[in-house]
Amino acid sequence: MESQRGDGGSVGLDGTRLETLAPEPLLTRDYETRPALVYERLRQRHGPVAPVDLLGVPAWLVLGYRESLQVLQDDDGWPKGLENWRARSEGRVPADWPLGPSLEVNHILIQGGPGYRPLRSAWDVALKPFQDPRHPQAKRLKAAVTAYADELITLVGQGGRTGVADLSAQFSRPLPLMVASHLLGFPGSQGDDALMDMWRVLDAGPDAEAALERLLATLAELAALKLEKPGDDFPSYLLAAHPDLSLDHLARELFMLLGMTSDHVGILISNTVVEVISGEGSVRASLSAGMVRETMNRVVMRKPPLVNFVPRFAARDTPLGNYTIRAGDPVWVSPGAAHADPLFADHVAAGTTISTRAHLSWGAGPRQCPARELASTVAAVGVGRLFERFDYLDLALPADQLPWRSSPFMRGLRSLPVHYELASAPPPRPWADDPAPGVAEEVLPDPSARQRSSLWRYLTGLIRGGR
Repeated sequence: MESQRGDGGSVGLDGTRLETLAPEPLLTRDYETRPALVYERLRQRHGPVAPVDLLGVPAWLVLGYRESLQVLQDDDGWPKGLENWRARSEGRVPADWPLGPSLEVNHILIQGGPGYRPLRSAWDVALKPFQDPRHPQAKRLKAAVTAYADELITLVGQGGRTGVADLSAQFSRPLPLMVASHLLGFPGSQGDDALMDMWRVLDAGPDAEAALERLLATLAELAALKLEKPGDDFPSYLLAAHPDLSLDHLARELFMLLGMTSDHVGILISNTVVEVISGEGSVRASLSAGMVRETMNRVVMRKPPLVNFVPRFAARDTPLGNYTIRAGDPVWVSPGAAHADPLFADHVAAGTTISTRAHLSWGAGPRQCPARELASTVAAVGVGRLFERFDYLDLALPADQLPWRSSPFMRGLRSLPVHYELASAPPPRPWADDPAPGVAEEVLPDPSARQRSSLWRYLTGLIRGGR
């Protein structure tokens, strides 16, 4: 039986096996600079599901919005878990495959099988105090985000009330890492070395492997500390909700929280800033109306930070798009491509501040991101504080010349150079009228400890270097 693409041309047989299709490479220079064009070319050739080559390993890429929902909402038909990958079980995935290390760390984002549900339940319980706005921890977290944002903006201002700054390196990237350190319960600024190592891991440079080893060791030490002396923090809550977690497993879960929270939220902050100050009318209208979250909603529809989700696998031979996906084939859902699907994009009104909440940036179905409310809060408070503290922000480069970094999973800016002018007087912090004073002192480390920290030395160096 022939499968047909949208214009009626034949693209092959419905029963053709993935490994015989000779798929084209996905991660090319075109993909790094213009991913939307790559997605559209694949859609025109194959329809809503396309065979692609991921650094030497064939996989299915889901481009269609309807097909993405079909996969995401059916956890039994499209499970996670590398044990479901037929090619891997048969030894056809190279041992040195570049994406292997990131997928082999078995945490909640990757895990399948019977262990997932109790782990997910524990995550939901452990995150609830930070995501439920009625809970004191959620209020304290919001205060922490504002305090950290103010610290970073004040540090930028040490270069002058007006000037040029890289808001990615000096604000968007460090802010969620600082918040993650607060969530993990690192004492004082002791987690700053771990935060710097997380940066090295995310940047995938020559020192990434050594940084990952140090980071996992640091997180294992933190896990042991929380087992001995629990606190009001995420690892302590996760241990209480899932007492059977080994320290090694807990360290992997903390690594996932640290990595995903920092990179995803940092990109979301930068993308929102670019959309607001580059002059797109509906985004500016949303922000001026105080609808920061609605602004972010519209941003993630156009530029989702997480462009491809980690793979799922067909539980049985299943029709999807114009192909039959064989049992054990890897399937990568692409929200970046799904949001460009005319079925979705044509129903998003461009000239209104009222949006659909149907975007896929946080996933969908039973495995939707458990920390989506937490991440949204951090990004919204950070963006809001940024525009409260600066009277003027403008891009130092044309928007189409901003440098992007792409990976198989994420897409964000390498740098965000801006011209700025600080407000003459900072607006009051949200807890100014709180009946419990001292919240800033609770969430901020001792100033002398901050100045000694590796993260702060790095950020101060950016100012002294005039970058």
